[in-house]
Amino acid sequence: MSVDVEDWFQVGAFENTIARSDWDGLALRVADNVARVLDLFDATGIKATFFTLGWIAEREPAMVRRIADAGHELASHGYDHARVFTLDPREFAEDVRKTRTIIEDASGQAVTGYRAPSFSIDARTPWAHEVLAEHGYAYSSSIAPVAHDHYGWREAPRFAFRPVAETPLIEIPVTTAVFRGRRMAAGGGGFFRVLPYGFTRWAIRQVNREEGRPAVFYFHPWEVDPEQPRATGAPLRSRLRHYTNLSVMADKLDRLAREFAWGRMDALAELQAQGRLEKAA
Repeated sequence: MSVDVEDWFQVGAFENTIARSDWDGLALRVADNVARVLDLFDATGIKATFFTLGWIAEREPAMVRRIADAGHELASHGYDHARVFTLDPREFAEDVRKTRTIIEDASGQAVTGYRAPSFSIDARTPWAHEVLAEHGYAYSSSIAPVAHDHYGWREAPRFAFRPVAETPLIEIPVTTAVFRGRRMAAGGGGFFRVLPYGFTRWAIRQVNREEGRPAVFYFHPWEVDPEQPRATGAPLRSRLRHYTNLSVMADKLDRLAREFAWGRMDALAELQAQGRLEKAA
């Protein structure tokens, strides 16, 4: 179970609508929304991983500490949601270094995991995993192995793999399901919010029961906040993706949390490193 900790105005859908230079003038809602998520996890006995923007951790260190004190993992989501393919290797290295320092200082916890904003490690960034390995990250969960207009690397493996030879780094892609030979995004986010709950249940059961693998699920704190501000000037597609079914998200998450067993990403990465999650022949 994973949470991508960013606020409502930092999402990829609004990156051409709300300028980064305007962020400090917008109301932060992330701490209150994370508090709701923490209450849900406490009620359902879940320990999860919170992939957090460095920009957020700088401004909400008490929130970061509360996540850590509740027994959850803090991991990096980059500093300000810049997609990896917009950076060069030097800029990316500085981004992951800076963000790790901010989160570790706020949480008192070692940061060993990374998730690229908008799953933006793909065929355009073959060097990104090498940078993560050089900086000592244990795992990444930065690939969506599907074709999508917003992100995706269709040719990537669906399940955990080692992207850099002779290093311990493990890449754990977000979950996909297969229907009639076609990969389908099924690991959370907008798909979980918009599609009927039964689709996600079917996909997770396929991965768990038929393929013998764990599912990797993600969502954002702003998705449990139906009262959040509306971005003016955003394209219709972006607004539909962002605002549809916000009012039902909390109940769907509660149902998902109670129906399946969930844990932290670092624990999953450790099991993978030990070879205990390989599908039986």
